[in-house]
Amino acid sequence: MQKVYNSFVEKKAKGAKAFAVLIDPDKVTPQSVGALATKCVDAKVDYLYLGGSLVVTEHLDEVIQQLKAHCDIPVVLFPGSPSQVSRYADALLYLSLISGRNPELLIGQHVVSAAAVKKSGLEVMSTGYMVVDGGAPTTVSYISNTAPIPADKDDIALCTALAGEMLGLKLIYMDAGSGARKPIPESMIQRVSSHVGIPVIVGGGIKDPEKAYLNCKAGADVIVVGNAIEKDASLIKEIANAVHTSKVGVK
Repeated sequence: MQKVYNSFVEKKAKGAKAFAVLIDPDKVTPQSVGALATKCVDAKVDYLYLGGSLVVTEHLDEVIQQLKAHCDIPVVLFPGSPSQVSRYADALLYLSLISGRNPELLIGQHVVSAAAVKKSGLEVMSTGYMVVDGGAPTTVSYISNTAPIPADKDDIALCTALAGEMLGLKLIYMDAGSGARKPIPESMIQRVSSHVGIPVIVGGGIKDPEKAYLNCKAGADVIVVGNAIEKDASLIKEIANAVHTSKVGVK
């Protein structure tokens, strides 16, 4: 049963936008996530994404269990490596880095992780992951050993997303990366979202409610924010309000 994925599709069909808070397990503890979960519940956050490019701590399972103990918001794994899999989550973004040319991140790591992922019982959502230049080198670009899509090349982004959709991927995730100086341009989001029929997730470099709102208006179905919230947790409610008031008519 694809409960989480169906919620993505249903929201998109209604023109409703969703907000996901990205939590890096290396930057929280099982003891601290309860307060964060409460803030997310109060703000009506739609999803909690959990993951990072490295994840050097060993408390991933505990963090997820504490999140689940404090809220009913779906916990979705956003893994940076095959080791970042936990049966306690609700779903997994099974990322294929379609913007790069590193075969390990297109299919290699999926082969390594396939048996463990299948055994976990997680809802698996195949995701076309597209890294877009955010104006500075990012961890994901370094770790993946791939070049991002130039921020002014909307057609490259469009064709990459179309290829992912036609290959059968269920989601497109456009990411400027953690710590991006510049978020993904609205023109690129609009170009992609207006031509693909699957949900489009956008993250990286979103630092304020206005940018989140404009990204939604450009066609993003899910907005993901992590770094800005780590610095100022009050943004959770502000960005959630901006995202949820940006509902648009179905195209």
